Amino acid sequence: MPSAADSGADSGGDAPRIAALDLIRGVAVLGILAVNIAGFSGPSAAVYTPHAIHPPSLAGDTTFAAMLVAFEGKMRALFTILFGAGLLLFVERAEATGRDGAALQMQRLSWLALFGYLHFLLLWWGDILFLYAVAGMFALALRNMPSWPMLLLALVIFTLWQASGVAGDWDAVRIEHAVAGGTATGAETGWFAERMARRQAVIDSETARQALSFGALMADKLHTMPFYPLRVVWIAMGETLPWMMVGMLLLRTGFFAGQWPRAAMRGLAAAGIGLGGAATMAFAIWAWDNAFPVEAMSMAINYALGFPHLLMGLGYLSLLMSAAPRLMATRIGRRLIAAGRMAFSNYIGCSLVMTALFHGWGLGLAGKVPVAAEPLFVVLGWMLMLGWSKPWLARFRQGPLEWLWRSLTEKRWIAFQKH
Repeated sequence: MPSAADSGADSGGDAPRIAALDLIRGVAVLGILAVNIAGFSGPSAAVYTPHAIHPPSLAGDTTFAAMLVAFEGKMRALFTILFGAGLLLFVERAEATGRDGAALQMQRLSWLALFGYLHFLLLWWGDILFLYAVAGMFALALRNMPSWPMLLLALVIFTLWQASGVAGDWDAVRIEHAVAGGTATGAETGWFAERMARRQAVIDSETARQALSFGALMADKLHTMPFYPLRVVWIAMGETLPWMMVGMLLLRTGFFAGQWPRAAMRGLAAAGIGLGGAATMAFAIWAWDNAFPVEAMSMAINYALGFPHLLMGLGYLSLLMSAAPRLMATRIGRRLIAAGRMAFSNYIGCSLVMTALFHGWGLGLAGKVPVAAEPLFVVLGWMLMLGWSKPWLARFRQGPLEWLWRSLTEKRWIAFQKH
């Protein structure tokens, strides 16, 4: 199992990094693109169903189902768990040098909130950084909570969040199913028709927004949806905060330092991927048979598949930790570590590249790429992230945004170029 091996310090005199954490973060940031590509190439409804703007096709439905089973929710869980672990690790290392780790982390999260809002405003509506910053502040306040009460609190928050979300969406899903089966009442049919008309109006609005020039798009967001990141916080806090708490607990128990028994790691990998995968696959089969109905898909992806997502995320995490000692010695492993060390720059960089490809201020491909072709853009993004990160870190101590973020947090310009 990996130990706290040095994968390159952020700057001179820093504590060594945990290479396995960087490796897994590299996998996660690549996987996030596989989930986000539907939102880059189409309106937000395309995240939930392959039929949002494209006609049904075997290739498109197969691609969407594969992404749903392998990536959707799992990469978000992986990335969020790693964020929670990194949040606590930062505080512990700062405090080990006699600094106020909590105060520094609060400054760090405040800057991240600003970066996240700018990311939303300038590039893409699907930002998660603002959400991470706000959830991270709550996680920071809970960092000294005893382990078992913290785990219990995380499970309670997560379960209540899922249950409330499912309850709130249940009527819409029930009526959608009744309409599709021809058993809906007249009132239900009329209600559902109005709801679908509102959904279509949102799709039309978002499609028109994607075609705008850069300046016009920014102005439109400021005018029509200036508080959208806060809405995301309200919707997703019940998922994000518990997953961060799980990450802190895993760090506390020595998971990322390789202190868990191999049998426990393998058991968690098998149980997480097996149970979570079976539940996700069962839903994907049902969704395929029912033509990916948008109300049911939205409820499942946002809420009902929460525990399968978490199980598979933990399974992936354990599998990667088990494979890390061998993987870190390979070329691809070293490139994944570099991509993980530059996860912030790579995440924003992907948004820049993909919006330049799909938005009107760039090539304007939004709505023109079939669902089955979206993985080609994912592979392009992976090649770029794996291609530039390692050569960059051969010359510089950090990624460009990591350096800027840290300099702002420290209130001084951190050494950047290697000597």
